[in-house]
Amino acid sequence: MALKALLFDLDGTLLISDPLHIAVFGEFFAERGMPYSEEVYERQIHGSHNAEIFPRLFPGEDAVALAAEKEARFRERLQPGTPPMPGAPELLDLASAAGWAVAVVTNAPRENAEHMLRAIGMRERFEVIVIGDECSRGKPDPEPYLEAMRQLDVRPQDCIAFEDSQSGMRAAARSGAFAIGVCSGVVPDRLHEAGARATITDFTDPALPGLLDRLREPGA
Repeated sequence: MALKALLFDLDGTLLISDPLHIAVFGEFFAERGMPYSEEVYERQIHGSHNAEIFPRLFPGEDAVALAAEKEARFRERLQPGTPPMPGAPELLDLASAAGWAVAVVTNAPRENAEHMLRAIGMRERFEVIVIGDECSRGKPDPEPYLEAMRQLDVRPQDCIAFEDSQSGMRAAARSGAFAIGVCSGVVPDRLHEAGARATITDFTDPALPGLLDRLREPGA
């Protein structure tokens, strides 16, 4: 591998956002008298695309309007000064010093993605932000990752992709990138089942520097 780019999912990877999503979906379920738990969120919602989630969970309702309302409630709860995932700023500093390109690849709506990056103080760190809704297919299809690679003009085998969900991990692995799971909400085994080549707790994980050093070596 001639490492040239780091590709990051956003929700759960660059920031811990699941508690906010869990709370907002909890409101939607409660308002309809539907049973809900974190397990429901993990198994039926986490990592999936709004265009698939809302018609399935709330059939007969206006899925587009529901998705817009859900995301508006999420943005209201996400305040400026939200901390990024531990170690993320330092990893981006390392990427800049090493000359590696970086991109965000997310199924989040663009308004959410911009809001999240501003909230954690990282909007200016990324010129390339690929949105699943703006691609022909979103995650778990690899198309969003392949689009980021096209925009950065890098080969899949020269990229590392960081993901925290099974759906996103499938997309990253299928793109041909070296896929690393960030275990912010899913246990390592499930990320490995979805295609992770390695897993870390966050970007301060002591295993990450050695992994990056190994992947920087030609032929890795």
